[in-house]
Amino acid sequence: MFRYPWLFLLPFLFLLIFFFYPLSAILGVSLFEDGRLVNEGLQALVTRPYYRQIAWFTLWQATASTILTIALALPGAYVFARYRFWGKSTLKAMSTLPFVLPTVVVASAFSALLGPRSVLNEGLMVLFNLQSPPIDLQNTVWIILLAHIFYNYSVALRMISSYWQNLSPEVEEAAAMLGANPRQIWWRVTLPRLQPAVNAAAVLVFIFTFTSFGVILILGGPRFSTLETEIYRQAANLFNLPVAATLSLLQIAFTFVLMVVYTRTQARLSTASSLRAAETQQQHPHTTGQRIMLAANLTLMILLLGAPLLALIMRSLQTDSGYSLLYYTQLFVNDRNSIFFVPPIWAAVNSAGIALVTMVMAVLLGLLSAVFLSHSDQWPGLKKWLDPLMMLPLATSAVTLGFGFIIALNRPPFDLRRSLILVPIAHTLVALPFVIRAVLPALRRIPPSLPEAAAMLGASPWQASREIIWPLIRSALLVGAVFAFTISMGEFGASVFVTRPNSPTMPVAIARFLSQPGSLNFGRALAMSTLLMGICTAGFLLIERFRIGDEGEF
Repeated sequence: MFRYPWLFLLPFLFLLIFFFYPLSAILGVSLFEDGRLVNEGLQALVTRPYYRQIAWFTLWQATASTILTIALALPGAYVFARYRFWGKSTLKAMSTLPFVLPTVVVASAFSALLGPRSVLNEGLMVLFNLQSPPIDLQNTVWIILLAHIFYNYSVALRMISSYWQNLSPEVEEAAAMLGANPRQIWWRVTLPRLQPAVNAAAVLVFIFTFTSFGVILILGGPRFSTLETEIYRQAANLFNLPVAATLSLLQIAFTFVLMVVYTRTQARLSTASSLRAAETQQQHPHTTGQRIMLAANLTLMILLLGAPLLALIMRSLQTDSGYSLLYYTQLFVNDRNSIFFVPPIWAAVNSAGIALVTMVMAVLLGLLSAVFLSHSDQWPGLKKWLDPLMMLPLATSAVTLGFGFIIALNRPPFDLRRSLILVPIAHTLVALPFVIRAVLPALRRIPPSLPEAAAMLGASPWQASREIIWPLIRSALLVGAVFAFTISMGEFGASVFVTRPNSPTMPVAIARFLSQPGSLNFGRALAMSTLLMGICTAGFLLIERFRIGDEGEF
């Protein structure tokens, strides 16, 4: 597979030009001016309480979101790991849908469920003859936490349950026979055995909530700001590049440390896990307590994951004159008074074209990266840092990437700010880690003896790759391809910076509609969010169709 070693330089060259070079430009803007060292951005962060409050709130909301997500996911993970029940595979598959939804869709869904004009509020006002909405969590920290739980619940559920189902229950049974009560068994036996999976899930959820953008921007409003939204505000609204760059560097340094922890923990999980059947560890609930626990967890899961999406669909159909497709038909109308010069539905066409290009780029680069990483055991010193470096775009704010593109790719030799390829490049950086994490476990599970035996039988490296390696990784590569397409369709943070005003993507169009006054703009945003949710759902169903068991890390 290393017959053409220069091919494996392509992912590193891509990251060097389109990731590290923009980051170095951010470093230059934050620390240097006219060739001399300055500390304007750093001084502002240290001396102004405003930025310390932003940093504190970013840490606080990410920590609270992570704790709540893990606490809610653990009972669900136990149910999926230990019990058989009707509809289990379908429910587990659909529980992953929120994770592949764009953040702007999630924000729109929670606005439709818990905002002042939500379906729930309108129903309660009619039912109890109220003059004002009884529930309004818009622009509160509670709706931010709920949206983060909704968005990341499936990540924790899948990672923990996949690990848990491979742990034999005999250890817990032995502890019970020795006189341990259920509480002692949980704290002294079960939880320590689950710690690697819990730690990996917690770190990943923390990274996602720490760098959350669309949820904070749309649901939090001007009252709440994190490092992510402040980077956008300082760069796009105030043009304060030194402060925006310094905030970006602070975020990158913190998330890189977290990504090092995650990749090392995940590597241990991948080594310990297997694809053996877990049905022997599972049973049908046979006691009243087990049935109650199963019913309570399934009810919580359905309400938590289903209610916002159902509210989004219903609200997109609800107009002043009743239920109709008005907001959907308005997506095809060229309204000269709007911010668009073309019908808004063209945003979907733009997104689809960009997503196809992104998919091709991410799959090619991701496959090369995964093959190289799977053979990095030959260089133990390099392996220690190589994996987290390749995964660093996952932990880097999409807003930071977009900001870096703006200040770095506006002059030769990489003057791409007016180029159509800039958006797919930005999306490829976001999607690349997902392709790697989909393909890498499949490659690591291939015994080295297989290609070696093929070589001994006279097969060329190309024949061994085509006849042995390709059939074993084909499904994982298809999963990565659909992941890349779906993520590109919903990417928002970087797109805000690099898309052209007259050719927005669907998430950018949704955010613009939400920022405009009037019920028609709000309805258009919900209609487009529903369409985007449908596209992501179709992509997700393809992912589950191609996935083998719980293969992959998402």
